[in-house]
Amino acid sequence: MTFDQLVLASASPRREALLSQFGLPLRVDPPAIDERTLPGESALMLASRLARMKGSAVAERARNRDGVVLAADTVVALDGQLLGKPESPDHARHMLQSLSGKAHSVVTGLFVSSPRHRESMAVETRVRFRTLSDAQIDWYVVTGEPLDKAGAYAIQGLGGAFVESIDGSHSNVIGLPLAETMAALRRAGLRLPW
Repeated sequence: MTFDQLVLASASPRREALLSQFGLPLRVDPPAIDERTLPGESALMLASRLARMKGSAVAERARNRDGVVLAADTVVALDGQLLGKPESPDHARHMLQSLSGKAHSVVTGLFVSSPRHRESMAVETRVRFRTLSDAQIDWYVVTGEPLDKAGAYAIQGLGGAFVESIDGSHSNVIGLPLAETMAALRRAGLRLPW
């Protein structure tokens, strides 16, 4: 059984853009869930749990009759500490100072569901930042780009200039590991363009 419809259980414009480039029939249906971190929850546990919650909510609502549901959630962690989206320019500045010259993890939890298949996984990418000057950080914060991004940067945008190296999926750092996602969608029965 194959399906032609993909339902994205996420409000992320970056995830929608990554998937849209493949020409997949895509419907965006983000659920409202409580995204607070539970005590003692690691980045991997949080990203996986939130992706499952989002995907399960949309799959239940649609009863999977619409095809394949994909949910994802991306979390940034530095030395085990979770870095969400900054609450203010000063918070963004503090996050960037803490990332300067260090490696951190970007973890995306994925959940895929169809009438014949349910799958959950997490993908981790290690990202190393260059050492940043106060002037670089101040300039970047003023651009506004870091204010709605987990970890306060966008690798696909101006923040990419701060990334010294990555180990793992580049698209994962944007918000969706494409190789793993497309393989999971195929296993769930989504008709892929190739």
